[in-house]
Amino acid sequence: MLHLLRRMKTKFDERIAILEAKIRKLKRESDDATERGTALTNNIGHTIKEIAKLQAEVEAEVHELAHEIETLEENILKAGGISTIETERQKLSQERERLLSEVNRCRGTMSVYQSNISKNKVDLKQAQYKDIDKRYFDQLIHVISYSYSFFNSLFYIVDTTIHRSLQTTEMANKDLDRYYNAFDKALMRFHTMKMEEINKIIRELWQQTYRGQDIDYISIHSDSEGAGTCSYSYKVLMQTGDAELEMRGRCSAGQKVLASLIIRLALAETFCLNCGILALDEPTTNLDGPNAESLAAALVRIMEDRKGQENFQLIVITHDERFAQLIGQRQHAERYYQCRQR
Repeated sequence: MLHLLRRMKTKFDERIAILEAKIRKLKRESDDATERGTALTNNIGHTIKEIAKLQAEVEAEVHELAHEIETLEENILKAGGISTIETERQKLSQERERLLSEVNRCRGTMSVYQSNISKNKVDLKQAQYKDIDKRYFDQLIHVISYSYSFFNSLFYIVDTTIHRSLQTTEMANKDLDRYYNAFDKALMRFHTMKMEEINKIIRELWQQTYRGQDIDYISIHSDSEGAGTCSYSYKVLMQTGDAELEMRGRCSAGQKVLASLIIRLALAETFCLNCGILALDEPTTNLDGPNAESLAAALVRIMEDRKGQENFQLIVITHDERFAQLIGQRQHAERYYQCRQR
């Protein structure tokens, strides 16, 4: 369709260019002839007026000079200064001759202009300039009508193309909405599945590690889970009998440390199977002896489970020598470093 439009536009442009060239030629010929006739007529009329005016001025000046000569002759007879008066008379005679020469030159120019006007009038009577104004107007109307039809067709094609493009865009937007909703639901299902897996590991580690009797197990809860949104607000809950309470503000420092370590271990077990490094810095802080021993046992079980993983490394930094001995047994630890201050 675009190729057809371009071919149609090329043909229309060529046709319009030919018609416009003819119109410009006829207009130039008409304008040139009209301008020549008008200019010549105006110039001749102006020149005739100037010559008539100049002639009247010259005649008046000649009359005035003649009167002045007579007056000077009388003054010469009275005054007797012949040389001075003669010099002035010669100047006036020369000026008179110059003015007469200018009058003759203007008359010659006027004759040439009259001849050109007669020639241009004959040229305007030729067949090629006959009805030039009417022909120019007819051609102009034809080009305007032709252009109007062309642009109406072009606008119709463009409008149809835009309408189809809008329909395609609307269909694509609907598909994107469906894909987005499907992806959002899949992400929510993945989140629910992973949260269940993490809470299962947290429950097992807590029951294996914690030696107290006041908390059965802990879990991570999301306020927005299952509410149709990907924005979640997490909190740690503790289960005591049939009661489920938030741990914030209700547990000791040791319970906080143990919960933090267990949650990190569960996240590592769930999401970091391909990342074999697990680092713990002072994990026994605020833990009593039984809970520290239980944490060491849990780490030993993790090392047992991960011993088949080639890139697994457990790095523990601690001041608790008893804890280090529990997890640093020869059958589990590859390296054991002890630093002392001198």
